[in-house]
Amino acid sequence: MKLRPLTGTLTALVTPFKNHEVAYRDLAKLVEHQIKGGINGLVPVGTTGESPTLSHEEHMDVIRAVIASARGRVPVIAGTGSNSTHEAVELTHQAHAAGADGMLVVTPYYNKPNQEGLFQHYCAVADATDRPIILYSIPGRCGIEISVPVVERLRAKYPHVRWIKEAGGSVDRVDQLKQAMGSDITVLSGDDSLTLPFMAVGAEGVISVASNLAVREIGQMVRFALADEYAKAARLHRQLYPLFKAIFLDPNPVPIKVALVRAGIITSAAVRPPLSDLTPAHLAPLVKALAALRK
Repeated sequence: MKLRPLTGTLTALVTPFKNHEVAYRDLAKLVEHQIKGGINGLVPVGTTGESPTLSHEEHMDVIRAVIASARGRVPVIAGTGSNSTHEAVELTHQAHAAGADGMLVVTPYYNKPNQEGLFQHYCAVADATDRPIILYSIPGRCGIEISVPVVERLRAKYPHVRWIKEAGGSVDRVDQLKQAMGSDITVLSGDDSLTLPFMAVGAEGVISVASNLAVREIGQMVRFALADEYAKAARLHRQLYPLFKAIFLDPNPVPIKVALVRAGIITSAAVRPPLSDLTPAHLAPLVKALAALRK
């Protein structure tokens, strides 16, 4: 499989549900919305895709459905992370066999391994495929951060481990990664509101929640930043900022699903427990942010 660039704007896809089941027709429509909007890549069954509440069969069926809908037009990076190393390896094997272009692998959550345990976890996953692996560091959800030395060790050992989705909320952390590894590491923002600051210090794109809806706008902002046209990128960032904040008023992906329904892209905002419907008080600011986006 020929490696395609994993930079620019990649969407952390929601998983649409209807009547308690995955809504595959809505999923196909969402993929088409992404590709028509100029997306650089699709990331199904990450945490935005509610992977913890999908069965293993559903998890793989969603990956296969996105690959089938994309039809090779853009890379598909499958979420294959787990707090169980065995499970992460098995999901990676299956996603590889299904034709995924790469894997997004979140740090083990709840277990809180030490850094050596984390290194060994990622080694086991990296040994399961020769396709790109995007490390995913999100300490706010997982309780641990992938240390810069561990990223360096993984990068030195595996040529296909050279990307990281950075969702720790720190511009300094991006600086640390780039100071340590320079062009040997590709940093992708994991926070929509921090994409532009991260890119100013060396990140090369974003794995975005907001781009489920605002594909063209976020794609353009990222392209401006990659071209060092930061004044133009900043204007788009200011336009998008209300949306960036509104879609995290409730736990992700509750608000973005509501936004997608209001835009007519999917037909149901259903989420799986323990997530619940949008808090009523958060609807007005979300609607206001959507209106600002259309101006």
